[in-house]
Amino acid sequence: MNITKKKIFIVCDSSRSLLDFRGRLIEKMQQHNQVYVFTPKIEQDTVRKRLDDMKVITYESNLNGSNVSILSDLRFIFSLYKLMRSIKPDIFFPYTFKPVIYGSFVAKLCKVKLIAPMLTGLGYNFTDNSSSNKLVVKITRLLLKLSLKPDPRLNIIFQNKDDSERLVQLNILNKKHQVYVVNGSGVDLSHYNYSEPSTSPVTFLMVSRLINAKGIREYYDAAKIIHERFPKAVFKLIGSYDPNIDAINADLYQQIASGDTIQYMGQVDDVRPDIENSSVMVLPSYYGEGVPRCVLEGMAMGRPVITSDSVGCRETVNQIPGQANGFLIPVKDASALASKMEYFIKNCDEIIRFGSKGYEFAKSKFDVNLVNTELFKIMQLQA
Repeated sequence: MNITKKKIFIVCDSSRSLLDFRGRLIEKMQQHNQVYVFTPKIEQDTVRKRLDDMKVITYESNLNGSNVSILSDLRFIFSLYKLMRSIKPDIFFPYTFKPVIYGSFVAKLCKVKLIAPMLTGLGYNFTDNSSSNKLVVKITRLLLKLSLKPDPRLNIIFQNKDDSERLVQLNILNKKHQVYVVNGSGVDLSHYNYSEPSTSPVTFLMVSRLINAKGIREYYDAAKIIHERFPKAVFKLIGSYDPNIDAINADLYQQIASGDTIQYMGQVDDVRPDIENSSVMVLPSYYGEGVPRCVLEGMAMGRPVITSDSVGCRETVNQIPGQANGFLIPVKDASALASKMEYFIKNCDEIIRFGSKGYEFAKSKFDVNLVNTELFKIMQLQA
């Protein structure tokens, strides 16, 4: 079969996410096309080596996706414009906010044939009760509306229906837009192997950056409640504590880092050993998730889930009777979280049963190969 080789240009705001979230997709794209990547500085040698091995052409930026800096953003836009003019891509695939907003503008200006921005979660600027600076919220929403102005070349990708419906409510999207929904970033079931959870002791694991929106406070408070009643239960937390507009305060960080209640492990390169040594995955996130990758990783390895009944998170809990793989709890409710933790401590057999159902759910809905097949259709690529 004759396959026309295309130039695919990917832009992101984190070099870590490139392979963690898009590794298998890039590998599949690169088989019959040429992939170009514009990413913030690559700190990990393993990431750089794998991109080189795949013969991906890589450029590095100084983009900071979390902080507001007009001068830095203008430099990024100018660099992106120069690269776009030089590469002349057939397909432009940006994901996360700044690459989507700035990249979609630039790609239209450079007359790219197909623009496929992926919104991996809307975040706090798109909630009704956002505590962010009102001017920042207004500007963010306006910029997104302008960048996603209807265009025959524009195929917008979401990771859950709630996010697309929210943008319709805010009059950012309308019936003229071409909108697609895929099941998150998917999870590589050949990389995250199923194993039966250990329940002695019952170990809860949360994998997340230390930001308020992920529910770090609720996890810590719930852990304190349970620790008093069940001192043998173990609570672990993996994730970076970086400068961020929504970072947890220094007092909470010190309480966590003290190790009295939670074993804080910082950022790790490979979460699989920690998931294997855990019993239950926890993510009490408030909002802003596409579909949380850490939860999918836990499901792929046979771990039950306790997560919030919030956008994106609710996608990961199977609510078909008899197929439950975990629990949904109200947002910002540490006592509800503690209650479900207690349930699993008192019903250890349920950890194994729920975990097995979660693996089946991940296999049927979130397998990365299924998700990538959908993305190839949206981007009009031949497999």
